[in-house]
Amino acid sequence: MSTEIIWLGSIASLVAGFATGVGAIPILFTRRISDRLLDVMLGFSAGVMLAATSFSLIVPAIDLGGPFIAVFGLVLGALVLHLVDRFVPHFHPFLGAEGPPSGLPRVWLFVLAITIHNFPEGLAVGVSFGSGDVAAGLVIATAIGLQNMPEGLAVALPLLREGYSKGKSLWYAILTGVVEPVGGLLGVALVSISQPILPWGLAFAAGAMLFVVSDEMIPESHRKGYAREATFGLIAGFVVMMLLDVIFT
Repeated sequence: MSTEIIWLGSIASLVAGFATGVGAIPILFTRRISDRLLDVMLGFSAGVMLAATSFSLIVPAIDLGGPFIAVFGLVLGALVLHLVDRFVPHFHPFLGAEGPPSGLPRVWLFVLAITIHNFPEGLAVGVSFGSGDVAAGLVIATAIGLQNMPEGLAVALPLLREGYSKGKSLWYAILTGVVEPVGGLLGVALVSISQPILPWGLAFAAGAMLFVVSDEMIPESHRKGYAREATFGLIAGFVVMMLLDVIFT
């Protein structure tokens, strides 16, 4: 694998990660963003993630490694994220504290919660570039960037409402995306070492992302009474990502 592919995968995951900061920029101008709009945006993010998981990760994993590798890799990815989610202390604004007790400040537990879920996204970008298909890598990076923007806003708003300054809220939103290039570099490096890892990596990232969508994103978007609006947001996100995948790959 060429050095350019490794650099492209790393840079693409870095840009996708920093999209969380871009999404949080509106808090510099207003804190009055309706729950309805935020739920629609979260639903859109979930739809993008579902389509990216289906068309950009699971289908290539099946094509390259067959259905059994895709199934085992997907289940493994979901189980690993479940264990991390269970045994690493973190905090969600609506679900509250999860994992073992911790003396860390709540803001860092909140950042940890988002960080746990952003790592597999970076991994997905890295593995996609590791396949050598730059177009597929760019599509998945675009998908992750699109879904990270509403997520960045969803990170910054609760912090702002808890009394943090606009600057600190924006900084913490940016910080949650920093782990994505780490996952991206790991993904592209693993695949560059051994190509047979590729279908496993694609399926693993798909399972981890499916876990995040089902366990966090959809329930959170339905929690405040705007479930139908969030559902149409999800459908819109799925359609947009499906078209991107068909047009550019």
